[in-house]
Amino acid sequence: MSVQEVALAGRGHLTFSHPPVLTGWATVAGKKETEGPLGRKFDRIVRDEAMGERTYERAERQLLKGAVELLLSIEGHHATDVDLMFAGDLLDQLVTANFAARDIGIPLVGVYGACATSSEAILLAAMAVASGAARRAVAATASHHLSAERQYRYPIELGVQRLPTSQWTATGGAAFMVEDGTKEPSGKAPSRNDSKALRITCATVGRVQDYGLKDPNNMGAAMAPAAADTILRHLLGSGRRVEDYDLILTGDLGRIGHPLLEDLLAEERIHPKERLQDAGIRLYSEDQNVDAGGSGAACSALVMGAMVLPSMRKGELRRVLLVATGSLHSPRTYQQGESIPTIAHAVEVEAVE
Repeated sequence: MSVQEVALAGRGHLTFSHPPVLTGWATVAGKKETEGPLGRKFDRIVRDEAMGERTYERAERQLLKGAVELLLSIEGHHATDVDLMFAGDLLDQLVTANFAARDIGIPLVGVYGACATSSEAILLAAMAVASGAARRAVAATASHHLSAERQYRYPIELGVQRLPTSQWTATGGAAFMVEDGTKEPSGKAPSRNDSKALRITCATVGRVQDYGLKDPNNMGAAMAPAAADTILRHLLGSGRRVEDYDLILTGDLGRIGHPLLEDLLAEERIHPKERLQDAGIRLYSEDQNVDAGGSGAACSALVMGAMVLPSMRKGELRRVLLVATGSLHSPRTYQQGESIPTIAHAVEVEAVE
């Protein structure tokens, strides 16, 4: 980074003097997602992609609603015990989050960060709790492969051939509970292994990056610069080194974007090696015919809820940085020849006694 860029890096970095706590989470995954490496680690498996609904958009709402309701059940809470819900999705006007919130009944703050929605929602929930605006908040997101394909590309029925750079939008939903860490939580104790408390110590709000790429079938390459910018700014803002993290999990760069991110970090003499992993690679196996890997708002959220947070609770991981990435284009901007702006938001989670 240049001197000017270093000076700007401190903007958007948040350190919580009284860190909120991630007390619980819930994941609902589709059939293809459960056939991947994480398999049985999801809390609920959905075998029917339509979920008994007449449209896939309605099915996507059920994924988000199901994740939130499952989280409340696991944590022993009711909707009335939660002050705010930060939720978002990929569809126009956030219809998934809005319609699901209509049924759930928790006051909603709609969030759009494309595939970066998971970390953005957690970040905002942490800000609300840390500031005292909420005692307990839920962060949630969902995506559905078939609804996303219809909106951003082509209906599946057309049988359009996928490109090697294409990524597979994850079908699933995830919800996370963020609470005030300075007070004794009310209600039932979490049913999960609570040997470690998971504190959200700090976060970095992303800056929109645009390197002029225009191919919506290669979002991994477009998003890599945003991930690099946020990781570098987070390291500068927090004063940490990559060696201070057991895991830096990016959102869904896939097999195209992940090595590009490694190259961008190497230019700054940062070499995370095995500490740097990507949710778009971890969610699916190479033999699942997902081309460059996974994507979608649910992608990083599913990996975080099924793989990362349980490992932190068990003490297997001590400090993790979630850097979900999002491509901020729309079908209309692509059709008008616009380039693809991208963003990444970082949330640092630490396991403590």
